[in-house]
Amino acid sequence: MSYAIFRSGGKQFRAEKGSTLRLPTLPGEAGATVEFNEVLLGSDGSAVKVGVPTLKGATVTAEIVKHGLGDKIIVFKFKRRKNYARKQGHRQGFTEVRIRDITLG
Repeated sequence: MSYAIFRSGGKQFRAEKGSTLRLPTLPGEAGATVEFNEVLLGSDGSAVKVGVPTLKGATVTAEIVKHGLGDKIIVFKFKRRKNYARKQGHRQGFTEVRIRDITLG
């Protein structure tokens, strides 16, 4: 089973062909194709290739499935005895992608 570890949005993700991942928001409409060139590590099932820092010519191709917002988190600031309390909600945006192809160069 081949897989690759790539970087997107300052985070690292493990991709396998056919899997779906939630990445930080990417530009593009649903159905568009996106390529990730920062592949850090890759395996074709028998051998593992490690990049220094990235693999030359390696790409992960994916299709954008949808855009959305994650679960709400509550940001609560409080200072005791100062009559200060602030409550704020936040929903982080994401892009869901389906991995189409992994090329290890």
